[in-house]
Formats: sequence, C-alpha cells, structure tokens
Amino acid sequence: MTDIRMLNGEETLAALPDLCDVLSDCVNGDASVGFMLPFAPPDAIPFWQGVAQSVTKGDTLHMVAQVDGKIVGTVQVGFSTKTNQPHRGDLMKLLVHRDARGLGLSRKLMDRIETEAAKRGKTLLVLDTSTGSLAESIYPRLGWQRVGVIPDYALHPDGRHCSTTFFYKKIG
Repeated sequence: MTDIRMLNGEETLAALPDLCDVLSDCVNGDASVGFMLPFAPPDAIPFWQGVAQSVTKGDTLHMVAQVDGKIVGTVQVGFSTKTNQPHRGDLMKLLVHRDARGLGLSRKLMDRIETEAAKRGKTLLVLDTSTGSLAESIYPRLGWQRVGVIPDYALHPDGRHCSTTFFYKKIG
C-alpha cells in the first residue's frame, strides 16, 4: 500500500532511519543533491534534523511517500523569507529510493506538495537539478518549464563537475 503524507517536525525526527536511508541511497546512486561520497545513512542525520527544525518553524513543507509503512520517497518546499517573494517556494530534494522507483512516487509526491504549497498561497515554484539526470527528465512531464543550464554548477558525489538545469512552475 502506498501513502503520501506530510510530516511535521516531530514526525520528521521520528522517521530519521528511513529518511537517512533514502538520502544515502540516492547519494550513493550518483544524485547530486549536496553531499559527497563516502556517504552512509548516519551522515544524513544532521541534514534531516535541519529539515525538522525548518518544518517546525513553518519555513518548509515536508512530504513523504510510504510503501507498506516504510518511507521510500521524500520532497520539500522551502518558503522564501524575502519580503518581495511571499508567493514563491523552492522545491527541494525530490528523492525516491532506487528500490521503489517505477511506482509513480515522484508524480504522487509532486502533485501533493504542489497542492499543499498552493493552499499556503504559493503561486510559483522553482527548482534546480543535475543536467542529464533521471530527475531532469521527470519535471517536464509534470508541467515544469525549463529555464536553462549553468555549466559546472555543482559536483556529483564522486567529485565530477555537473551542470544544473533550472525549472519553474506556476501553481494555484
């Protein structure tokens, strides 16, 4: 059974083992999401603790996908704190464990997080992703508009440079 649900800060902390496993699996699968190899599940704890704090403060929405009670996917929307951007959110860390890919979880997570962001008055979401990655191919199918590419913007987990593609989507 698949369940898509939003977590509060306390629930995010309670889910650390699953969340750390998802992030570690994605980094070890070459996802350029801000972390370098070697990267084991315990290395993800400070990241998820920060997410929990941000969720508790109301600065971030955190959505997860569960299959048979285990979290196997996650996505966040961070809210801009700039006074001239109250309508905008940053989509962050759409992650699906490699063992759970092909189940449509990315689409389900994105549909739900976009709906929740719109309920909170957001009308524009932006994101960036590694150029040429599997993730890059998902966003246009979900209605996101490609803006452009910045070469050598970040690094892959193994240290190779990677370009980054930027997208936006009007919602609400």
